[in-house]
Amino acid sequence: MLNSNPEIKSKINKLWDIFYSGGLANPLSSIEQISYLIFMKRLEDMDNEEHRKADRRNQDYVSIFKNKEDCRWSHWMHFDAETMLKHVRDKVFPFIKELQGDGNFYAESMKDAVFLIPKPSLVQEAVKIIDEINISAMGIDLQGDIYEYLLSEISTSGKNGQFRTPRHIIRMIVDLVDPKIGNRVCDPACGTSGFLIGAYNHILKENTDPESITYDEEGIPHNLIGDKIAEKKIWNFLRTKAFFGYDFDTTMVRIALMNVILHGIGNPNIRYSDTLSKGFKERNMYDIILANPPFKGNVDKSDIAEDLTVSGSSKKPKTELLFLNLFVNMLIPGGKCGVIVPDGVLFGSSNAHKDARKMLLEKCGLDAIISMPSGVFKPYAGVSTAALVFTKGEKTDKVWFYDMQADGYSLDDKRTKIEQNDIPDIIEKWKSRNKNKQSKKGEKWLWVDIKEIKKNNYDLSISRYKPIEYEEIEYEKPDLIIRKIEELEEQISSDVKQIKHKL
Repeated sequence: MLNSNPEIKSKINKLWDIFYSGGLANPLSSIEQISYLIFMKRLEDMDNEEHRKADRRNQDYVSIFKNKEDCRWSHWMHFDAETMLKHVRDKVFPFIKELQGDGNFYAESMKDAVFLIPKPSLVQEAVKIIDEINISAMGIDLQGDIYEYLLSEISTSGKNGQFRTPRHIIRMIVDLVDPKIGNRVCDPACGTSGFLIGAYNHILKENTDPESITYDEEGIPHNLIGDKIAEKKIWNFLRTKAFFGYDFDTTMVRIALMNVILHGIGNPNIRYSDTLSKGFKERNMYDIILANPPFKGNVDKSDIAEDLTVSGSSKKPKTELLFLNLFVNMLIPGGKCGVIVPDGVLFGSSNAHKDARKMLLEKCGLDAIISMPSGVFKPYAGVSTAALVFTKGEKTDKVWFYDMQADGYSLDDKRTKIEQNDIPDIIEKWKSRNKNKQSKKGEKWLWVDIKEIKKNNYDLSISRYKPIEYEEIEYEKPDLIIRKIEELEEQISSDVKQIKHKL
């Protein structure tokens, strides 16, 4: 997170300032152009890293810069300003546009991309700052961080439900859902593709020798080489056929494409689409759906897909309810979903809210509800949220609830790192869960029977079911209390006499 790294934050501020003063005042245009430069930098770092991983797996590796060595960042980063602008605009940018060849989602999305940086001095200064940041060594999804931070700076974050899911929350949800090799994973509202990258890294982690894995101070695993995966066809599936994403913002689609490529997913299946519309036909296709869909925003009711029936008759349908319905329809029977929803989904009193909860409980196995504190998305949004995990077509008999009270960061706008963190306990308790076992006093999890949920009008808020813990209070014996009252009265009487005497 940029807020916890003032040095990176300062450099990003500087990048923003030079782009703004250099004539690129539109924030999304700036984000896109900055992302292209970051992509150029990280592409060489990624190529070198993939080469090292292939050597460790005793596999051949063909560099993406084969016959294009002059497109390496290290080749042109020290050019003078005029030469650099011409080289990047005329050689490097066309190279990254055509990186995946013709006839794929990347090529389709990048065909209209334009390099807009107009001044030699601007591109030279931006390249200098990006090189100083040393992005790959930071081990963070910096393109998404830049998008999130710039949105916060211009006060537009959240206006269309656009705020980025914290990486540690993504890792928690991915761990709960537990995608495997062979699964087709989709995020129908993918943004910067954090969930898809999280799922890919989860699968790699499960297939990497634990002794090879290192963890940074944020708990993020590194050196995920997947050395237990021996078959080339499995690697081919992971990198070309396992991950799918959709977004209705073309800029975000391009940023997402670059992001997943830089994380090792070779031919990304990410494209522009309004997944709630009648034109989006993908149904019963995916093993896993992971998403943090928009909580608000305008939806053209006349174009909503006809099989999304839980939106109700309101003129402004709730997008979070429409997306829940969509996810159920997109999953294959037995497919699993991990999704973030606003708290209102759990207890909203409208018919649409109740229908959505009935759908989750009666057409799916609602496996888990993690109630998250309202500060998780600060400083960009203060909305209270929950993470849901459900399985299409299974029967719900009990629902596992957890009352998360801390996620490892302060719940104010600063979001500084703290010791209190329920996420490790959530993962541990989830993996060892037993429907016949009840929580002990003081624990934050509990099982709730479907019969009890139905009795409570399908309310899924944890506060409805948490046992009220009464603290036993020991009172003094009555005769002792009376004696103390008498002593106080005598003291009061004495004090009054003294006051009268002085008067």
